[in-house]
Order: sequence, then structure tokens, then C-alpha cells
Amino acid sequence: MNILSGIENRAKSNHARICLGIGKSSERLIRSAEEAREYADVVLVGDEKQIRAAGTDLEIIHSPEPEKELIGLLVDGKVDGAVRGTLSATKTLSLLKRALGMKKIYRVALLETGDKIPFFLAPVGIDEGNSIEDKIELIKRSIEYIERLDIEVKVGILSGGRFEDKGRDKNVDRTLEEAEIVTRRLLDMGISAKNYSILIEDAIKDANLIIAPDGISGNLIFRTLVFLGGGNGFGAPVLMEKVFVDTSRVKEDSARAIMLASALKR
Repeated sequence: MNILSGIENRAKSNHARICLGIGKSSERLIRSAEEAREYADVVLVGDEKQIRAAGTDLEIIHSPEPEKELIGLLVDGKVDGAVRGTLSATKTLSLLKRALGMKKIYRVALLETGDKIPFFLAPVGIDEGNSIEDKIELIKRSIEYIERLDIEVKVGILSGGRFEDKGRDKNVDRTLEEAEIVTRRLLDMGISAKNYSILIEDAIKDANLIIAPDGISGNLIFRTLVFLGGGNGFGAPVLMEKVFVDTSRVKEDSARAIMLASALKR
């Protein structure tokens, strides 16, 4: 079964209670939240007057501090999951870390190419996966999380150049070496993994979890695909027990992220 078909069916079956953060409201954002009602009971968190102006019959929890309210609802178990929506990333994620006593946040994004090929991508945060140990920890957590969706994970490791490019540049050499080390260690752990060098176009044919050389390049892959290349983003779940899906404020479409959040409910 296609990854997305399985996630969609799981979301409909779970029909979880999911809250969506509303910082800057728009009619397009509210309409997309309404579209997600087939997957979840959607609760909007933000300025009620501003949200009502867009016209909706969805449940609204008014708060002058929506970031704090959203995290509180999640931590207290009053909702099954949360989607950041258009709230501040820095403030919301900082509150999440503090509330759950997390030292570091790890995320994995679910994306779809313009040709409708779905895959997971990590790291997508510019400060994530920037060392061998951090990357291996990120991959292990990603696999455990993706398996919650009953998906068998195949890992594709990327670097900054082709294998034959070794010696051209020290930074490229470092990424080539790191990719080889990470791949070897994953295989030793019994994880299905392959080193594709810089050939992401080959990795997408077989792997469903693609690992960028670092957080900056991963973030650029995501942005290029979703904002320039006609692909779709479904959000980036934070890899923890509770369900929190991080989203970009650029695209005012919450339905996909709400679907993913509902599917992740245990």
C-alpha cells in the first residue's frame, strides 16, 4: 500500500482530537482545517475574534497566548495531538522542550515529490543531525516513529558529492566519509540502509527515509521541493511519545498535517 494511503486510512480510523495553532489567521487556513474533519476532531487555538472573522463552526479555544495554550493542551492530555500551524516556531518549540524536559528536539518530515512519491526526510532543522552521533540518534528515533505507522523503513544516506569526487574539496570529503560511517553503523545494527552519495534522484526510487548531509541541506531540500518544485509537505513530527507535528508558516494548508497527527495517535 502507498505510504500516504495507509496514513490516510489510519487517520480516519483513529479520528483523533487534534488542536491547531492559529497565530496569523486566514480564510484559506481555516478552510483547510475544515477539510481535515474527515480525519480528526479539529480544535483551533488562538484569538477567537480573529478566527471567527474567517467564518467557521470548528471548536475554538480562545487564548492571548496560543503557543502556551497549545502546548498545555497537549501536555495535559486534553488533546491527542497538536499541529503548530501559524504559531511562532521558536516560541512554540521552546515551550514544548521546557514542558516535557527535552534537551534536544528531533524531527522527521513527511514529503511528496511533484511526481507523487511520498518519503520521509531528516534532518530538516538547521541545528539537527550535524554530527555522526547526532545523525545516528536521529535515524534511530525516526525509524521507531515511522514504524508507528506500520511502515517498513528503508534508509537512504546522502553526502555532498559523488563517490569519485573524493579529494576535490575537504568539506565534500567530510560528508562522503560521514555518510560511509553512518551507513556502515546502521547496517551493523541490522537497519536497512544504503549510501547513495549525492544522488537523491536514485535514493527516492528505493528508500523511504532519506537522510541529508546536515540540517541546512535538509532544510533546503524541503524548501526547494515544497515551495519551488511542486511537491507537498505534511509536516514534521517531533520524535517523542506525544504527537506534535511541526509545520511551515509559508503554506497555509493544515489538512495534511492534521491527517498525519491523527494517524500517529497510539
